[in-house]
Amino acid sequence: MSDTEQIEQPEEEINELTANQQLDENEIEEPEDSLPSVSIGDLPPRLAEATARAGWTSLTPVQSKGMPYIFAQRPMMVQARTGSGKTGAFIMPIMELVNRHQNETQALVLVPTRELATQVVTEATTLFGDSGLRVTAVYGGVGYGGQLKALREGTHLIVGTPGRVLDHLLRGSMSLKNLKVLVFDEADRMLSMGFYPDMRRVQEYLPGKVYTCMFSATFPPTVRSLARQFMDKPDFLSLSRDHVHVADTSHQTVTVSPMEKDRTLIRLIELENPDSAIIFCNTKQRVHYLAVVMQRFGYNADELSGDLAQKDREKVMDKLRKGKLRFCVATDVAARGIDISGLSHVFQYELPEDPEIYIHRAGRTGRAGATGTAISLVGDFSEQVQLKKIAKQYNIEFEERPSPDEAALAKVVSERMTIQLEAQMRDRDKLRIERLQRFVPMVQELAKDEEG
Repeated sequence: MSDTEQIEQPEEEINELTANQQLDENEIEEPEDSLPSVSIGDLPPRLAEATARAGWTSLTPVQSKGMPYIFAQRPMMVQARTGSGKTGAFIMPIMELVNRHQNETQALVLVPTRELATQVVTEATTLFGDSGLRVTAVYGGVGYGGQLKALREGTHLIVGTPGRVLDHLLRGSMSLKNLKVLVFDEADRMLSMGFYPDMRRVQEYLPGKVYTCMFSATFPPTVRSLARQFMDKPDFLSLSRDHVHVADTSHQTVTVSPMEKDRTLIRLIELENPDSAIIFCNTKQRVHYLAVVMQRFGYNADELSGDLAQKDREKVMDKLRKGKLRFCVATDVAARGIDISGLSHVFQYELPEDPEIYIHRAGRTGRAGATGTAISLVGDFSEQVQLKKIAKQYNIEFEERPSPDEAALAKVVSERMTIQLEAQMRDRDKLRIERLQRFVPMVQELAKDEEG
């Protein structure tokens, strides 16, 4: 099962599994002025009772290490994988930071999908028990009736997708004027699904002072940029076993059979959804082949190689600079001189033989202070050897990510289309909204057919 469709285990199971699990010191990265870990015995009585209610016998590493920073209201970026117990790491402090006697929304958790929203609400409901704290889930793809009723009755914690949260804010059915805590859960997935504009618009409704923390499986430059927009000088805490250090450019690899490179590249493009990208190949023949493949898949793609006449090369480069070409498939020689501001992604269909060329390729993205991602498809043994050479020579920490499958892709694409449809409905009149709403169930049914 890929990261895009992972479902968290119940916190009780997670805490049982990790009761005796310890992370080595070199697997943890903490702020310089770190805080001591906590155990269940260190918690206030009300929170200790909540852990008993949830069936916990001990805290997971992300809970014991992460909660002290949230209790202290230090802006945090916390790197933790799905299944680490991270939900409890932010729900428990929320119980302390909100006033149950104040019938107002005081905490907001933004999540990428309805499934995750439901899981977080389930865990929160268990931990809240009979404390008087109420939690409500709001997400797209369903009607507004039940959500409007819950919001009218009052709720202390809202767990929702950015698009639907924005819808309620625009309708006036949700108020964040008394918000105290904002949590981003799986921030990397929210960005990859296209929620960035909605998150920025939600930010306009936040009061002047809100404590914010961010949880994510990875912290590439795009996620760090988002963190800086919502937090002032956040600290970084990593408890991920496959630790990926925060770097200027996110360097990622996908191990794949050479015969599967074409379709793997297409799936990665669909998942990443970049505005623009350069895809590097080692030969002119491979460039032409891949450009044709991408065009047949329906992408706005063109090639740039030494076989092109100078006039045609200049035409391709001009389209790329003006934003009229989304994907450029190129050789290293042909790509010399390309300087595109805001280029978010570089894909390496093949690794270069010279490690220095890798640096030049990756350097095409993330220029002038912008953020960028370089993804390499690593096929046969020789490419694996070459990757190790590059990593050693330039001290690069590569993030190994799983090869995406069709079921995961169908799920992400359907959710993204639902987000786009609901975004279109947001600024239209009632009759157009009525028409567009007919297509949301259709998108979801098509996705189910794909998964089946």
